Amino acid sequence: MLRFLVIRVLGAIPLLFLLSVVTFAIIQAPPGDYGDYIRSMLMNQGGVPAEQAEAQAEAYREANGLNDPLVVQYFRWITGIVTRFDFGHSLYYNKPVGQVVTERLPATILLALTCHILASFLGIGLGIIAATRQYSWADTLLGIISFMGMTIPRFLLAIIILYILVFRMGVNEIGSFNSAYWGGQPWGWGRFVDLLAHIWPVIFIATFGGLAYNMRVMRANLLDVLNSQYVETARAKGLPEGAVIMKHAVPNALHPLVAYQGVVLPYMLTGEIEVAIVFGLATVGPAIVGSMGVGDVYVTATFMLVLATTLIIGNIIADLLLVALDPRVRLGGNAE
Repeated sequence: MLRFLVIRVLGAIPLLFLLSVVTFAIIQAPPGDYGDYIRSMLMNQGGVPAEQAEAQAEAYREANGLNDPLVVQYFRWITGIVTRFDFGHSLYYNKPVGQVVTERLPATILLALTCHILASFLGIGLGIIAATRQYSWADTLLGIISFMGMTIPRFLLAIIILYILVFRMGVNEIGSFNSAYWGGQPWGWGRFVDLLAHIWPVIFIATFGGLAYNMRVMRANLLDVLNSQYVETARAKGLPEGAVIMKHAVPNALHPLVAYQGVVLPYMLTGEIEVAIVFGLATVGPAIVGSMGVGDVYVTATFMLVLATTLIIGNIIADLLLVALDPRVRLGGNAE
């Protein structure tokens, strides 16, 4: 197991380097940069003449190295990361990129993990209920719920909930994790309850979609496993139906869902983009979209590198979970 983990970690280093090169090149591919954003702001909001705005934008490009060749910009960025753990300076936020990441990433990870844990446990549990009660009213009801969760767009559901909260219920504190009353106060039960009151729509929407997927996959896998020969053999030996399902069928039906954990973490981190934009939350998703829109290259590239890292970590965790779930799964097919 340790050898497997070391090999995967060492193999992730060149992969991350390659992903950083590709990501940086793709981000820089579209025409325009942050200097164009400055010129546009000067002309549209400051009333500055086009020639003067262009001159100021060009001076900004020169001062911040935006006129340097792409290779030079990339190696300046990646060298700072490797040697000083410096991800560059955000042009839009006017602060170090590392500070932008630390301000948004922890809350995003906690939010994503909460939604993922709820979606996994609820989805798997409801999938087991649906599979063991095939074609019953419970299976039909859960099928309708899963169909709605997989087909209703998240942004549409977010807009509907936002409309109900603001225009029907009179809620006026939207777009923050806590009320203004709790600003700067230490964490406690009251602030935690206030946090839940602000973020429950995001948790509900993200959990609803993930729950629907997990439920459908678990139901289909478990129905297939329940028809296997070894399950019929376990029943023939006189084992209780509950033991047959939970001990023999469910662990084997979980394999595809466990493998799915390899990609679910970056998906959860970016999957809240629409919802976070609608509710105005300061999370990773809106930062990625906003930085791409204004040409803040280092913020976009750093967040993409973070997502690539979570993808690699997620795949390693998924492999370890598969080994723990099924001892037959080993590196190279060798049992230990």
